[in-house]
Amino acid sequence: MNIYVGNLAYGVTEDDLREMFSEFGEIASVKVITDRRSGLSKGFAFVDMPSNSEADQAIKTLNRNMVKGRNIKINPADSGGKKKKTRKRRRF
Repeated sequence: MNIYVGNLAYGVTEDDLREMFSEFGEIASVKVITDRRSGLSKGFAFVDMPSNSEADQAIKTLNRNMVKGRNIKINPADSGGKKKKTRKRRRF
């Protein structure tokens, strides 16, 4: 399961996240999103865990925890697919 980790302090590294999530099981990948020009963190990351049950446990336990002075927000990441457009109905 791909997990979104938001509201990160800019000093949080991929190793910090790997250590935090490894308590709950195997981690396939960790990616802190950075700005292309400056190379600095944008304040969010993605953690991929192969086991959905381990990922769910990590989300429940770590969501809203204080990490380096900020309450992080963790939830399942969007699949990244196109969202279905909804038509607005006109009312006369």
